Amino acid sequence: MACEVRYRVNRTDIPRVESENTNKREELYMSRTKVIVGVLLVLVFLAGCAPGPNSLADVPNDEGEVAGFWMGLWHGFASPVMFIISLFNKSVEVYEVHNNGGWYTFGFLLGASIILGGSSGGSACRRRRRHRD
Repeated sequence: MACEVRYRVNRTDIPRVESENTNKREELYMSRTKVIVGVLLVLVFLAGCAPGPNSLADVPNDEGEVAGFWMGLWHGFASPVMFIISLFNKSVEVYEVHNNGGWYTFGFLLGASIILGGSSGGSACRRRRRHRD
């Protein structure tokens, strides 16, 4: 009968060889963690900037009027000028709080986007210039 000798090997005695796969997996895990933490931070900051409800919606102003779509459109057109004036005059507001809700907001955003250049007008102009050259 052959005599079996068993050696007890301590794991700390064996040098650990890390493969490239392990390093890539750890880097991927860290990058995912950073992305998740970054997205959560952005969401927290955006939630802090979210506006509250407009308690004066559908409530007439001093003249008994509630601003609608057409007034929103006009305020959107005038918003760049009104913003500058509002910096120096506390009685001038850019946005009318006595409004009818969604239609005023839609008109305001439509007017502001028309005055401020819209969403794709600049890129279309750039494309046309490139094709001419």
